[in-house]
Amino acid sequence: MANPSPAHVLHVRIATGTGGGPEKTILASPRHLAGTSWEAHVCYLHLPDDPGFGVIEERARQKSAPLTGIPERFPLNPFTLCKLRRLARDLKARVWHGHDYKSNLFGLLLRPFRKHHLVTTVHGWVRHTSRTPLYYAIDKWCLKRYERVIVVSADLEAECVAIGCDPERVIHIPNAIDAEEFARAAPLAQPEGRPLVIGSLARLSREKGFGLLIAAVEELAEEGHDVRLVIAGEGELEGELRARVAGSPHAARFEITGFVEDVPAFLEGLDVYCCSSLREGLPNAVLEAMSFELPVISTRCGGMEAFLRDEEDGLLVEVGSAE
Repeated sequence: MANPSPAHVLHVRIATGTGGGPEKTILASPRHLAGTSWEAHVCYLHLPDDPGFGVIEERARQKSAPLTGIPERFPLNPFTLCKLRRLARDLKARVWHGHDYKSNLFGLLLRPFRKHHLVTTVHGWVRHTSRTPLYYAIDKWCLKRYERVIVVSADLEAECVAIGCDPERVIHIPNAIDAEEFARAAPLAQPEGRPLVIGSLARLSREKGFGLLIAAVEELAEEGHDVRLVIAGEGELEGELRARVAGSPHAARFEITGFVEDVPAFLEGLDVYCCSSLREGLPNAVLEAMSFELPVISTRCGGMEAFLRDEEDGLLVEVGSAE
């Protein structure tokens, strides 16, 4: 008797550039279903000719994650909906797993045709533009209609319940990383005859608070401390941040690397990791830094205060203060 075909989970998400922390979880998930009666497929909606999507494709290949890309130029394109319906039909997807406002809305719109179960992961509402209030309103309307709402931090769990999600359907599953992938090759050494290297890895956007982090390091330098700050990432604030550090009287103490492919190598070169975010869920980069045995300083943003035990796992400081 032939074994029954595996049931499929279809993960759907918008991709901008090389993506962010959620991609690490999404692309790592399919291989962990090996040997079960389930399989996972990932679908990303991305801008045409976006070079960052090539990086996501390579990451998916390395993680053995089946990936389909659907290029689209408009926020709510009916042709995209048709392509997603065809993909879900071809996979015979039993579970639609959305990861943002658009994938959650599309999952609801396609359900009458596919009869799939609706699952979503809330990674956090952190970026703010002129359009995000509308997008977040759509997302929160969708969440109340999903069968399972996974959240990555305790504060997001409370927020989902507050907007009307059934508490029985909201499940708190913190982000996780592969500790073997993020392990030091050499013991953490105290800097001797060189600056203390402070680092941070995140999307270069307003909510990450990098302006405050730069100001904090400038204050340390003014006080005579021998420190450097290395910021890794890409995003809409890159030009502004580069101009900011270039105009600093301590410009030589700053480096903005842009996108880094080899995160372990980046973390290996740090002495301290700092999360300066104004808003956050539970950032993978902090977990990776902790796995690398780096001392961590973080603002009390979002899920960090519930996750990080102050003066045990790291140091917590107030949000929005360079001091």
